Amino acid sequence: MKTQEMLSTHPQRPAVEISGLTQCIEALWDCTVVCTSCADACLGEQMVQNLTRCIRLNLDCADICQATARVLGRQTQFNAQLVRSQLEACVTAYRVCAEECGNHAEMHAHCRICRNACQNCERACQELISRFTA
Repeated sequence: MKTQEMLSTHPQRPAVEISGLTQCIEALWDCTVVCTSCADACLGEQMVQNLTRCIRLNLDCADICQATARVLGRQTQFNAQLVRSQLEACVTAYRVCAEECGNHAEMHAHCRICRNACQNCERACQELISRFTA
């Protein structure tokens, strides 16, 4: 990805250290794709009716990830309070999605992968949140 390169060329300094910001943004984009793909894979399963909640949470999580990555990429007139709130919403979305995918992880590899991606993204968001309070 070109995230770090792009952030480093911005005329305004990022509110937090670039490598941590980059790591979080890239984890968010990864989770966006993984959650979307998991929802699609769930739709292809024979017992799709048992995966309705999982599909919904995958799509919600993907949308929240995408929005957050976009917000984090904007450095002009950066609002730490807004970004912190968005990151906290992500953490909630990841926990709920990871928990639901965990319920299906033994039966569906795509749910296991999604759960792991959500957990990774949660850690990246928590780390970035801690940098706002430090």
